[in-house]
Amino acid sequence: MPIEFKKKPGIVAYLTAGDPDLETTLAIALAAIDNGADVIELGVPFSDPLADGPVIQRASERAVALGVRLVDVLEIAQRLRAARPACGIVIFSYLNPVVRMGMTKFCVAAAAAGADGVLLTDLIVEEAGEYLAEMKANRLAPVFLAAPTSPDARLKAIAEASKGFVYAISRVGITGTQQKIASDAAELVTRLRRFTEPFGIPIAVGFGISSAEHVRAIGEFADAAIIGSAIVALIEMTTPTEAPAAVGRFIADLRA
Repeated sequence: MPIEFKKKPGIVAYLTAGDPDLETTLAIALAAIDNGADVIELGVPFSDPLADGPVIQRASERAVALGVRLVDVLEIAQRLRAARPACGIVIFSYLNPVVRMGMTKFCVAAAAAGADGVLLTDLIVEEAGEYLAEMKANRLAPVFLAAPTSPDARLKAIAEASKGFVYAISRVGITGTQQKIASDAAELVTRLRRFTEPFGIPIAVGFGISSAEHVRAIGEFADAAIIGSAIVALIEMTTPTEAPAAVGRFIADLRA
């Protein structure tokens, strides 16, 4: 089932689980939801996050140093689901931790934890047969990345395979905040719409979204905005005690 965004544009908040610690991650997620986030992406910390910029790389390094594992992230998802039954939860990971756990075991565990969907950043749609079968068997919604450089044939395959939403990358490169939204983003969403509309799959735009102005601009052409590095940077700059309230205010400002 597609992930529902109650307001337009929806807000997807990315958190590196375990940064600064697991309890604070849960508190931040709750604050984000209570202040207007529709979906929480729980990022599984990984030792070699190739698609991520310096901010999320540092967050992953801190969480890995604390020993945070995939099973810990799934436990946070379960507690989040219990506390906020209506929120959207997406497990955001590189493929390696999932392969280490085992694809079947992971999908069963993610469903049991109450996750709505999964995004594996380095699993391409052309090689996702086993993954898609296990996701379907466990009623989980796969989310795939679409880039401005993707040809139409690939965008069609991504739209057909995605069930939660399609993550449209606003620009070529790594994650990180930017001053304005690249024109590539609107062009990509326009191209994607041809293929997502028959399935009713929403499109969320990420990479570099950091202000209310960005969110408003994205709302003109997409269904949701994904905010990652700006939130992770805010967490990095505050104490664990202050972080939940700081992120809550930030999300509220984006909504305002």
